[in-house]
Amino acid sequence: MQLTAPATPRPGTRTRTRDADGMAVASFILGLLGLLVFNVFLGPTAIVLAAASLWRGTARKGRAYLGMGLGVADLLVLVALMQIDSTLSWSF
Repeated sequence: MQLTAPATPRPGTRTRTRDADGMAVASFILGLLGLLVFNVFLGPTAIVLAAASLWRGTARKGRAYLGMGLGVADLLVLVALMQIDSTLSWSF
């Protein structure tokens, strides 16, 4: 009778998932902050981080989708305020 070792995950899989989870949370936070300040920079950053975390297989898919949605909302707010002010940026 031959005993085999239990299957172990590939090296680096746990680190990769943890990094993806961190990116999902970061995209959510940046998307939320982008609604208030620097939405021209934080919106696209939130979208890219959310897409990267989903591509890497995050366990926090809801957080990543919220970050992506907030990033898109940041850009929509920017466009709306640019139309109101008729400028390239907006201010309070």
